[in-house]
Amino acid sequence: MEGKQQQQQQPPQREPGPGELKVPGAAGGEPCSEGKDAGADTPGRPLGPTPSQSRFQVDLVAEAPRKANGEVDAAGKGSEEAKGRFRVNFVDPSAGDESPSEPGAGGSSEGANVSFQNGGDTVLSEGSLHSGGHHHYYYDTHTNTYYLRTFGHNTMDAVPRIDHYRHTAADLGEKLIRPSLAELHDELDKEPFEDGYANGEEGTPAGDAAATYTPDSKGIVKFGWIKGVLVRCMLNIWGVMLFIRLSWIVGQAGIGLSVVVIAMATVVTTITGLSTSAIATNGFVRGGGAYYLISRSLGPEFGGAIGLIFAFANAVAVAMYVVGFAETVVELLKENGTLMIDEMNDIRIIGAITVVILLGISVAGMEWEAKAQIVLLVILILAIGDFVIGTFIPLDSKKAKGFFGYKAEIFMENFGPDFRNEETFFSVFAIFFPAATGILAGANISGDLADPQSAIPKGTLLAILITTLVYMGIAVSVGSCVVRDATGNINNTIITELTNCTTAACKLNYDFSSCQKECHYGLMNNFQVMSMVSGFAPLISAGIFSATLSSALASLVSAPKIFQALCKDNIYPGFQMFAKGYGKNNEPLRGYLLTFLIALGFILIAELNVIAPIISNFFLASYALINFSVFHASLAKSPGWRPAFKYYNMWISLVGAILCCIVMFVINWWAALLTYVIVLGLYIYVTYKKPDVNWGSSTQALTYLNALQHSIRLSGVEDHVKNFRPQCLIMTGAPNARPALLHLVHAFTKNVGLMICGHVHMGPRRQAMKELSTDLAKYQRWLIKNKMKAFYAPVHAEDLRDGGQYLMQAAGLGRMRPNTLVVGFKKNWRQSDMRDVETYINLFHDAFDIQYGVVVIRLKEGLDISHLQGQEELLSSQEKSPCSKDVIVKVDYSKKSETDTSLAFVPSSSERTPALHKEEDEDGKTPTQPLLKKDSKSPSSPLNLADQRLLDASSQFQKKQGKSNIDVWWLFDDGGLTLLIPYLITTKKKWKECKIRVFIGGKINRIDHDRRAMATLLSKFRIDFSDIMVLGDINTKPKKENIAAFEEMIEPFRLHEDDKEQEVADKMKEDEPWRITDNELELYKTKTYRQIRLNELLKEHSSTANVIVMSLPVARKGAVSSALYMAWLEALSKDLPPILLVRGNHQSVLTFYS
Repeated sequence: MEGKQQQQQQPPQREPGPGELKVPGAAGGEPCSEGKDAGADTPGRPLGPTPSQSRFQVDLVAEAPRKANGEVDAAGKGSEEAKGRFRVNFVDPSAGDESPSEPGAGGSSEGANVSFQNGGDTVLSEGSLHSGGHHHYYYDTHTNTYYLRTFGHNTMDAVPRIDHYRHTAADLGEKLIRPSLAELHDELDKEPFEDGYANGEEGTPAGDAAATYTPDSKGIVKFGWIKGVLVRCMLNIWGVMLFIRLSWIVGQAGIGLSVVVIAMATVVTTITGLSTSAIATNGFVRGGGAYYLISRSLGPEFGGAIGLIFAFANAVAVAMYVVGFAETVVELLKENGTLMIDEMNDIRIIGAITVVILLGISVAGMEWEAKAQIVLLVILILAIGDFVIGTFIPLDSKKAKGFFGYKAEIFMENFGPDFRNEETFFSVFAIFFPAATGILAGANISGDLADPQSAIPKGTLLAILITTLVYMGIAVSVGSCVVRDATGNINNTIITELTNCTTAACKLNYDFSSCQKECHYGLMNNFQVMSMVSGFAPLISAGIFSATLSSALASLVSAPKIFQALCKDNIYPGFQMFAKGYGKNNEPLRGYLLTFLIALGFILIAELNVIAPIISNFFLASYALINFSVFHASLAKSPGWRPAFKYYNMWISLVGAILCCIVMFVINWWAALLTYVIVLGLYIYVTYKKPDVNWGSSTQALTYLNALQHSIRLSGVEDHVKNFRPQCLIMTGAPNARPALLHLVHAFTKNVGLMICGHVHMGPRRQAMKELSTDLAKYQRWLIKNKMKAFYAPVHAEDLRDGGQYLMQAAGLGRMRPNTLVVGFKKNWRQSDMRDVETYINLFHDAFDIQYGVVVIRLKEGLDISHLQGQEELLSSQEKSPCSKDVIVKVDYSKKSETDTSLAFVPSSSERTPALHKEEDEDGKTPTQPLLKKDSKSPSSPLNLADQRLLDASSQFQKKQGKSNIDVWWLFDDGGLTLLIPYLITTKKKWKECKIRVFIGGKINRIDHDRRAMATLLSKFRIDFSDIMVLGDINTKPKKENIAAFEEMIEPFRLHEDDKEQEVADKMKEDEPWRITDNELELYKTKTYRQIRLNELLKEHSSTANVIVMSLPVARKGAVSSALYMAWLEALSKDLPPILLVRGNHQSVLTFYS
């Protein structure tokens, strides 16, 4: 209606079409309609609160976009879409009192917050992302935005647009809430949603969240792919190895095998790079690098384990690189004879000073760190260039040291391997491989990239390509220029021509044969070959400094960022304090400090030969899991796995994961084992703790796929009696209302058969439908929390019988369908409306019709404790209903709904006090323990004796049962269910000390024969029993007082048709079919007496049993009235220990054939 009035009040306005820009109105949110009086705002505003009254500022879309400064009309043709629609801007309260867009700022792209609409898409301009001042958060709900026209029709329906799919507090744009299905579909007699939030987005309005938690966009540093990924990865991959170890590797392995070593390392890193790219382009990537990628793919268990290891490895890597730097400095000091104390302590001193300086650069902010990286990269490239130039300028002074320039003889001699000092191909590979790591340096700062989806694949793969080519080029060139051994002595030139030259040096007129003992020059002996070859040696030292410091800096930045992301997810609650970020870039200063301390600790050891392999293994474990993530996600066939990067293959990723594991053992077998143990330990810890997160991981997807495939496979197999399992549908209502029923059935279905808790919601359909969805999540969580292996199945129906029929026919899947109906005994049947009793008994008839077995469970204290626990225990034990967690922003958007204090276990709505309701609404959270405790404490009345007994009885099956009996009264053969259930109960830990006693009916003169026959049958069934008792006196007439008590009980339900006229009696029977006729009573007299007699025998023999399992008497449909049948069950089972009345469906469930 509001929309209609609105239309009449103003001429239709045109929404900017695709390609046009829409700019919020003038200051104060005045509607600016062209050609009209701008001040006439009365008809222009919607009939809602004015900006001064609420957080919402309403802008009217102009008739035609103005071509004023900064406002663009790109496409003259507008669409009919959304005529006269209002844009509601959320005004950021933190922005002070400035006007939303000041007239001066309107012209500049910096100041104007321009929302670009392209076919319903919203892309914020640079200005809007980085501008300070007032922010607009757009927030569409049914109360605040009028979708007057979509495609020229009156409708609330929204067109597809990106903002509907954002996370609630996304920092890249605003969250819009599309109209919920209820808003479009429900009748208009009342407001569709009382709480005002649609589609499960309850809690704070999206705008609110964005306003409060989105950091101020001004000054945020975001990097492109070159600065953020390429530069970082290249610096991290080109480490000390390039300058100090590569020449030695060429000497040991020869040029050919060196290229193979580099290629092998590259294969591992390239596959990992492809996998990283696939995961990084499958959705929006936030901060946390490798941890974020793995945890969102494989779930918190692997993610948590790797996150901790990866952060620690990065922290120790800082120490490794800094010590590498310090060692080079100490070498220079030693050459010049200026050592401070001794070598070891000098490394410690220089390392400590260096790491403090690096910490200063990191804490200064990402921008400074990025600038430092660029400078270091320039130095590194100059150093490599210096070496390449040097190879073309062979000086005579260097020939004695083994450098002759490019010579074919040297190339031929150095091409093959020459392993010395027990080195092998794999030991050389182990030394080189750490030089190839560092490919995740860009991904590790994913949160600081402007567009991680395109930056990570481009930057990482290009960095791998460039660094590999450089490694190979240097390996080939150094192998072609320098011989393996040289004395360094210029006098070793050969004057006379030697005819039997074998070495390249000899052919080049140098005799290095004295190197059989020991030389200090050549590829094998001098680590500083590259300095010697280079044109200007100090540049190589500068290159070494640059390579070590840049890698240290990258690791020092990566470690805290990963650790911060890990802490934000609260997987390890003890580390929560490190989640806090500071400043505009949310810098993890506490993490920096921790990383600094870890690095300092390892620098003080100053011996990194032991730690280096562990670091390599930690990195490799991360690579292996990233590769495995891609394989796993592809295998799970989840519809959500659709990376934009297409050049990956699940099997290549699997090969990559296996290669990583092999390389771990090649590098260092004990470090690999240690890594496996640590990962496994952390995995088990996180699995045990079960963090309350749901990231839609591929583990979930694969679990679903396996369950689906196995269910389908199972449905193709015929049932066999050996595989029979009692699959129970329990009519529990709310599962926490009848815990005794649940625990007893759980005793024989746990890990054996299916258990479904059926809950029939009756009453107004609209209310029930709302309850169904909230209850489903709530009670399934309750079952899981209470370690119940069961499913919760709610249905809405007119009455219990309809609901029961729906459940019996539709519950389950394929072969996993219930075959046994379990109900609690209707204790209050005599006080109830007899129509309810009729419905209850009809449930049994329906179950038998559908070929179900039936189990009726009776406790003399009763089963239903909802009136006691509605206010107290169960709601306090009940977990919060599911929260939609946002990873970046720690806001708990708890689902709030008025059915959380569910009517399922609150007897009357009057008990839901207005005070409680109001509190719940204001709090915005589910009424968990403290809220309810207030309510329950106020009338501090202790429980009466009956209620206390009921509570005790409801928990009796949770305790260990001790040595006692389970009495089985197997009077009628129902296929064996009456015997199978007690046997299954005794297989459980709590019941294993209980013994089965079997009672059967028989003739007085054949008692021994019957006992022997039953003992034979039980031994063939392989069911242990402690005793068999044959009852020869079942058909004896019961005691007079018991018969009198029975007649008194049924008196109110009799028809007494003999005392009435025929017509009156017939009419009464038609209206009240449950009444007991005199004829029926006479007809079933013996059966009635049998139930009374059995009760006497039960009291005599089984009054001390823990549980009695007994055959349920069957009443013929249409012949026995509900009241009489109910009276039989009452008479049979009253005043006894817990009793299960069982009747199978008369098909064998036991067999003695193998």
